Amino acid sequence: MIRLHHCAQTRSMRVLWMLYELGLDFEIVRHGFDKTLRDPAYLALHPAGRVPALEIDGGVIFESLAALQYLAARHPEAGLEASGMDGLNWLHFAETISQHTAALTQQHIAIYPPGARSSLVCKLEAARLGKTYNALEARLAGRAYALGAFSAADVALGQALYMARHFVKLDAFPLVAAYYKCLSKREAFKRALPEADETRLYVQDYYEAINV
Repeated sequence: MIRLHHCAQTRSMRVLWMLYELGLDFEIVRHGFDKTLRDPAYLALHPAGRVPALEIDGGVIFESLAALQYLAARHPEAGLEASGMDGLNWLHFAETISQHTAALTQQHIAIYPPGARSSLVCKLEAARLGKTYNALEARLAGRAYALGAFSAADVALGQALYMARHFVKLDAFPLVAAYYKCLSKREAFKRALPEADETRLYVQDYYEAINV
């Protein structure tokens, strides 16, 4: 039995996408952005009360990139493992992108009134996010995917870009834009997107990161 605890437009999307790429049978438990993740029963799965929590093989993995590594290693026939220095670097670079997106999400969504936001934080984090795009742009020169062939690293990076685009557009980064466009056409990616009636974290497609 495989069960994924998931909230739309969060890092658990990485795991959902990976499960679809692998064609596995699994159950999705969808959570809203409320106090249900603080329930003692759920805290027994994820001690910080967050998503994902992937129940698999008699245990629980509650870090999204660890889940991608585990699933790729569990199914070597799929050829999605991101190993060695390059593989691990680019798999985990997704979290570098995501930390800046998380800071901007905190400012624009968690800290809701515009007057309460920090203009300085928004500007700094948007600039830092742009630097991660620069790094990925350089990596993609001469490559269709981060490691040459599609892998778990692309699932991680693609999901990170899906989130980051809400704050910093890809227009100035043609290779990253083409890469994301390619990833977003994958059927597994499309299946991992929020359902029509699902509560979303982002109610806007784009938030002006420096116009606070």
